[in-house]
Amino acid sequence: MPAATLDPAEIAKFNALAAEWWNPKGPFGALHRLNPVRLQFIRDFALRHFGTRRARPLAGLDVLDLGCGGGLVTAPLARMGGAVTAIDAAPDSIGAAQAYASQAGLDIAFEQTTAEALVERGQAFDLVVALEIVEHVADVNAFLAAAAALAKPGGALILSTINRTPKARALAIVGAERILKWAPEGAHDYDKLVTPEEIRAGAPALTWDEPVGISYAPLGAGWTLSRDVSMNYLIAGVRPAG
Repeated sequence: MPAATLDPAEIAKFNALAAEWWNPKGPFGALHRLNPVRLQFIRDFALRHFGTRRARPLAGLDVLDLGCGGGLVTAPLARMGGAVTAIDAAPDSIGAAQAYASQAGLDIAFEQTTAEALVERGQAFDLVVALEIVEHVADVNAFLAAAAALAKPGGALILSTINRTPKARALAIVGAERILKWAPEGAHDYDKLVTPEEIRAGAPALTWDEPVGISYAPLGAGWTLSRDVSMNYLIAGVRPAG
């Protein structure tokens, strides 16, 4: 398996937590709370770009969940009608995702592999989704190049991650991990966080939309899409059809 983007320490970290993926009050609780806005972004993008129907916005599309973890996004992608392939380098995470999909009766193709391996096979998808993964790889540019290459002409890549800003250091790392305990301490390394500009530079073959922020509103409002990209953000890039 090509190893350019694999970070063994990150894989070990997620393997150790694999049993907790579907516990909304566990170490991945923050991802459970983020999921509605991440899925809203994907749904809205698919309706706009592919012209699909609102009831099943991914119907007729080949979809790749790249770095699927325990399948928190994989399962909803399948429920939205996509023909979903899901890959991850952490075997125990893949196991958790497979177990959930089997219990839920979802037909999803899971594999422990890398984006580079799929590129070598010549595979390509209408939509590639890589959420909260780019900050955990060993070589960001190699990962982005592979992820972009997996999008068909006219297809798209959607990423979400944490911006590398002083605000993100204070709130997403110090606040969320060390004080609020929303994520395991050490889950994120500030120096490995990636800016929207670095994502565009790493995959120049795609035409990138402006990033959309994910902001936290206290007092019960939770996470919402916003114009503020200084913390978490989503960004979509399209491979030209010609």
